[in-house]
Amino acid sequence: MTKSLANTNSIKIIDLFAGIGGIRLGFQNATTRKIECVFSSEWNKYSVQTYQANYGLEVVHGDITQVHEKDVPEHDILLAGFPCQPFSQAGLKKGFEDTRGTLFFDIARILKEKKPKAFLLENVKQLRGHDKGKTLEVILNTLHDIGYKNTHYTLLKARDFGLPQNRERLYIVGFLDESIAFTFPDPTHKKTKVGEILEAYVDDKYTISDKLWAGHKRRKENNKKNGKGFGYRLFNENSEYTSTISARYYKDGSEILIEQKGKNPRKLTPKEAAKLQGFPVDFKIPVSDTQAYQQFGNSVPVTVIEAIAKEMLKHI
Repeated sequence: MTKSLANTNSIKIIDLFAGIGGIRLGFQNATTRKIECVFSSEWNKYSVQTYQANYGLEVVHGDITQVHEKDVPEHDILLAGFPCQPFSQAGLKKGFEDTRGTLFFDIARILKEKKPKAFLLENVKQLRGHDKGKTLEVILNTLHDIGYKNTHYTLLKARDFGLPQNRERLYIVGFLDESIAFTFPDPTHKKTKVGEILEAYVDDKYTISDKLWAGHKRRKENNKKNGKGFGYRLFNENSEYTSTISARYYKDGSEILIEQKGKNPRKLTPKEAAKLQGFPVDFKIPVSDTQAYQQFGNSVPVTVIEAIAKEMLKHI
């Protein structure tokens, strides 16, 4: 069992599938207490570069499947933004064994071994309906079976928490202590505007070419004729919020293009992508634009994490 930290202000966390540390940052922003990250894991070398540029040159472990659960330090809260994978046997049996061969299994085996007081898991909203709900059912059954009977999940949108982005994600929170009455944070519904994250002066290299702009328009027209609603999305400083930025944003920027007077639209800059996800202006970006777009597209809305963390930390 985790050692009691009742006599200290420090909260020990581990950061799995850490990416560039968005979940960790949300927890650090949520409290004046010391958030001590005692273990982090991320396999992408470019994400590790960004992570270490912002959190110091601490050791970031690579592939979590290669780390034995006994080697993970004691901690209070496990954090993980894990990939959604199909469970080949989902629904055939129940719980822990069904998750073998998936990355959720690595979260489960660490929770089972270390029994932290709480966890926060983040995933795409599609997880809720994945495999007709069986995938989420296996996850919840597994968490219940290893001792986390006090588990809650919900969908939250970034735009409901002050970020001008229509990003909806699934959040799962669990506690070992069954007496804890946890509730997810209420949306702030603070008015948002895309202009809040836009930079005043942007290099022309972010303006898309005539060829790319023509291609975007042609695809949108074809999709419209075929009854598909897909195509580029155009926004300006007065738009309330953008669509969701994805890891593929670097390819053509089609999901979020910014209008420009007298010229083709432009992509967001990496700094704007960071702000769209709630990262601070001084967040260091030591990688190429391509890598930065992938990293922010794969990351989490920090403001939403902060709101969840505040509710969780009331009970830790």
